[in-house]
Amino acid sequence: MNKYEMMFIVKANADEKAIANTAKSLKDVITSMKGKISDEKELGNNELAYPIKKETVGYYFVVDFEANAETVAELDRKARIDESVLRHLIIRLDEE
Repeated sequence: MNKYEMMFIVKANADEKAIANTAKSLKDVITSMKGKISDEKELGNNELAYPIKKETVGYYFVVDFEANAETVAELDRKARIDESVLRHLIIRLDEE
């Protein structure tokens, strides 16, 4: 298993419960496919550098995890089809 970091931005105009449910659904993809979350940060509302889907503010999350390639592919697919996720980025971290 490799180490990854995922940053994703959720629409901030939703209520707190909807934002939390979106984050939980993405994290559940990792844990349900035998991945392991090592760290997660909720960075809160921040103004976007440019409008994305006519949104100017987003709710930021960063999740560090260990997983295999299949898990990462499914996580990427799930983030793409979830309409409340404005942007996401998954990067593989270098081995130390």
